[in-house]
Amino acid sequence: MAPSEEHGQTESLDAPYLLALARQKTVASRTALAETIAALFAKGADSLNDREFALMADILRRVLKEIELSVRRRIAAEFASRPDVPRDLLTFLANDEIDVAYPVLSQSPVLRDADLIEVIRNRTLEHQLAVAVRFEVSEAVSEELVSTGNETVITELLKNPDARISRATLAYLVEQSRRVGGYREPILSRRELPEDLAKRMVLWVSAALRKTIVDRFGLDPTEVDALIENAVLHADPTDEAPDSGPTAAERLAEELSAAGRNDADLMISALQNGEVSLFVTLFSRASGMREILVRRMLFEPGGEGLAIACKALDLAREDFSVIFLFSRKARPVSATVLRDEHKAVMDLYDRLTQDACTKVLARWQRDHNYLKALLAVDLTEAQGMDRPLPTDPLDPTDR
Repeated sequence: MAPSEEHGQTESLDAPYLLALARQKTVASRTALAETIAALFAKGADSLNDREFALMADILRRVLKEIELSVRRRIAAEFASRPDVPRDLLTFLANDEIDVAYPVLSQSPVLRDADLIEVIRNRTLEHQLAVAVRFEVSEAVSEELVSTGNETVITELLKNPDARISRATLAYLVEQSRRVGGYREPILSRRELPEDLAKRMVLWVSAALRKTIVDRFGLDPTEVDALIENAVLHADPTDEAPDSGPTAAERLAEELSAAGRNDADLMISALQNGEVSLFVTLFSRASGMREILVRRMLFEPGGEGLAIACKALDLAREDFSVIFLFSRKARPVSATVLRDEHKAVMDLYDRLTQDACTKVLARWQRDHNYLKALLAVDLTEAQGMDRPLPTDPLDPTDR
């Protein structure tokens, strides 16, 4: 009986006929057997009991490797979207040549994450692309696709609206988009992209463009920073704790400021009385920096950031000296170490110019993520010192 006749008579096919085909070792007989069983799956699967169904699947899997590509491709296309095809048969097809594997990888609801990850790790770029465009991609599979590092695969994944991508993976891709321009548009089109990651991306793109703008038009970098910040930045909701109303220190600082007493003497008095929170709030208001920066600056080793900020505020040398010495009380050191640190920081204070420090302070007043972006594109320049002034007092690499 010819295969063409068999396809129209699947209901009449019996076990002896299939057994006879299986015993023949020719490519033609194997092909006929595969086509016959595939036809049974397509037209008569509901009439097969579980044992018959499993037997047919096992026979088909065994002979598939021996039949020609065109037949395997046709069988794969037939089985790709079916939910009732055995998983081991589909994993076999998924690991076949890409012409066979593509419809299975891109459509099959039977394949599990483990099956797809195995294909990603061990098969070709074309197989990875087929997984990337699936109707559904889990976070685990997305992470595995990203781990390939292949820009084409990752771009296809980002363009797939049915792919689920974790926040951690998106954060990594946002950072990678500094280097890979093809990631930018599809990342910004992702529905799950959180606001803080979107802002980070806009910030570093803006920072990268900043150098071109400044160099081409000879503009003041500080003015350009202000324009960028006004255009794209707002307070970062992830940067500070949720607003639960003013603290006691903030209320006191507000009252003192209203009375015109927000000066160096008041800051020094706060430190003398152990009111560190009040000092931080007062200094934050005077300098325009976030309190988290002021607190870090107050206790950092060396006191360079504190010196720059005080110089920018035009505090008297003696006032800075007192503030620095009181700030060291939180860091128990020997008298010798304190004397050496004090001398070094006072020498620095004398060398600093107020203009240079004002420019640095203007950067510290800016959005934290924007500071990171500026740092990433290496825009820190020396401002009248032996080495570049720090861009971000929170960044230990900027020392």
